[in-house]
Amino acid sequence: MGVPPIVAGTGRAIERWLEAERDQLILWLPVALGAGIALWFALPDATAWRTAILLLSAIGCAALATGRGGRAARVIAIGALAAAAGLALVWARADRVAAPVLQRPTVATFAAQVERVEPLAARALVRVTLLPVGSVTDARGEALDLPPRVRVNLAEADAPKGLGEGAMIRLRARLMPPPLPAVPGAYDFARVAWFAGLGATGRGFGPVVVTTPADGGSGLRGRLSAHITHSLDGSAGGIAAALATGDIGAIGEDDSEAMRRAGLAHLLSVSGLHITAAVTATMLIVMRLLALSPWLALRVRLPLVAAVAGAGAAIGYTLLTGAQVPTIRSCVAALLVLAALAIGRQAVTLRALAMGAVIVLLALPEALAGPSFQLSFAAIAAIVALHEHPRITALFGPHEEGAARRLARALGSLLLTGIVVEAALMPIAVYHFHRAGLYGAVANIVAIPLTTFVVMPLEAAALLLDAVELGAPLWWLVQQALDLLLWLAHLVAAVPGAVRSLPAMPDGAYAAMVGGGLWIALWRTRWRRLGLVPLLFGASWALATPAPDLLVTGDGRHVAVRTAAGLALLRDRAGDYVRDTLAENGGLIGEPSWLSDQPDARCSRDLCMTDITAGARTWRIVATRSLYPVPTAALIAACRSADIVVSERGLPRGCMPRWLRLDRWTLQRTGGVAVTLGTGRVTTVLSPGDRHPWRVQAAPRAFTHRPGFRGRDHVWRARHPDERQDPGSQAQHS
Repeated sequence: MGVPPIVAGTGRAIERWLEAERDQLILWLPVALGAGIALWFALPDATAWRTAILLLSAIGCAALATGRGGRAARVIAIGALAAAAGLALVWARADRVAAPVLQRPTVATFAAQVERVEPLAARALVRVTLLPVGSVTDARGEALDLPPRVRVNLAEADAPKGLGEGAMIRLRARLMPPPLPAVPGAYDFARVAWFAGLGATGRGFGPVVVTTPADGGSGLRGRLSAHITHSLDGSAGGIAAALATGDIGAIGEDDSEAMRRAGLAHLLSVSGLHITAAVTATMLIVMRLLALSPWLALRVRLPLVAAVAGAGAAIGYTLLTGAQVPTIRSCVAALLVLAALAIGRQAVTLRALAMGAVIVLLALPEALAGPSFQLSFAAIAAIVALHEHPRITALFGPHEEGAARRLARALGSLLLTGIVVEAALMPIAVYHFHRAGLYGAVANIVAIPLTTFVVMPLEAAALLLDAVELGAPLWWLVQQALDLLLWLAHLVAAVPGAVRSLPAMPDGAYAAMVGGGLWIALWRTRWRRLGLVPLLFGASWALATPAPDLLVTGDGRHVAVRTAAGLALLRDRAGDYVRDTLAENGGLIGEPSWLSDQPDARCSRDLCMTDITAGARTWRIVATRSLYPVPTAALIAACRSADIVVSERGLPRGCMPRWLRLDRWTLQRTGGVAVTLGTGRVTTVLSPGDRHPWRVQAAPRAFTHRPGFRGRDHVWRARHPDERQDPGSQAQHS
């Protein structure tokens, strides 16, 4: 039986398209590798991971066996096998870094070796990563086992002299397991801590005793950061330190927030801009110095020598700044660019970016899940794809024209690039941080040249002149330039509508936008326009997702309710982190109010009751506000009149609300909870089948399966109160 004509014709059309795009096919290798890594994070357990690896391998082998040498078959085979390799790679990485995790909060006295010291001057803290040694005792003097690596914050006043990398200290600290996201969509520190080998975090108490001082003090990075912050006032010193060493601890929170709102936060993360400036300056200086010798100029390829020096500067700068993911990516890209220049090839291409992505994913596959990797690669991919387009090349390429027109063309190119980068980064920022700046493209027209051509050269010159104690005049100029940058950040951040906030975005919507964006960026023929379909679909889905009406943290202590006046918090003494987390995940810009101040709430010291309208009906929510006991009869009566009851303690069996009970025992199984009343959608942090190692360690108790629960960061729809009269109705899954 022959192949139907329509199938054969479609196959030939696909082959012609892939032939026209043959130069772009290699760009999809890191995408396939990343898709496999993402699949490991999305699937729940080892059975699913093994099944996916076998299925992808089978698809790859089947494509090779049946493809008859066609390009489409090779593309499918390589993509499927790369995805299988990515899934296996991150799984192996998670097992390789496995380390014990503290199971419960405790106060411990122990000795430890200092692995890393990070000053947080803006918060008057010092963050110290420790390797415990010897015996450990708890508050009652009993022996205690600690994880091999812990991290504690010390007050600056409690940080003794001699505290540095390699020092031996003895201290008392309150430690707790690395926390899961407080609510669905919040920052997952437990995942980050797992791959960093951190088994506990906490707060250290003075006095801290240094038994063996550090040989090198606080290290080169710490000494350089301290020198810079002492040379400049306020957050300007913190920004200058961030540019030189990647240390952002001395930037004030108000200034840091203004930089984020103005779309300038990327300047604080050592990435492509900073690596490029360092490499360019090194190459220029080396070239000029070597060119002073006619003998060298005639006998040695000076550009090659300068490129080697630039490569050394890139690697040294990366190590100095802590080798974070954006810096590693930028360093790899810089090395590839220098190699291309040395062999006479085009330097900045999507192929170089793809190779850099593959290298980072092979070394640190877990980086794919973090915003740093996604933001840095998306920004560079957007810039390169834009300027590789023939129309953009023709418009902004070299022209025979006057200085004024060249300047206008350069500013237009910078503005268009900023707009495209902001558009590319906005979905990522909204997904991870639930907010995005709208005027970053305009602010960066001033901020990027100011940072690249004024601040960084002046700072480098000031550091060099400090060797002979002549850097003070240049530090004054650096101060003025950074004050101007901060003024710009606050000006843009204060513009009405500068930031758009959205609640937690569905994973499917985000995946659709990422897929559509990659399709547009990586193809070159007219079929690239098809990427608009998933891009617009994902954006519409995200915008149509309603903000949750109720947010409950995993410990049950903090509750945010969407009232007629906006988001309101249950406890008047919620800390800054809790307020910010609940506001961001609730889609709120600004500070939430207090539930006790709302006219439709009735609150005592121990209990709050409020009625809110959502989904064409009124819901009653009851929440406890303290650990003091409420009379059982009164509590049971309040539960019976409520649709939802929330408490940080276990509730009596007689407390049966009409729809949903979230007490201590329930929240131990679910973690933080977000509820959208209009749709009956309930999203939780934990799920019964999730066997990712940091989730298993964070929830050591066996899960009890309950109807209506499923999935990772699982989403379930409890039976709607209006359905409870129908004995045959089942829990409806969203």
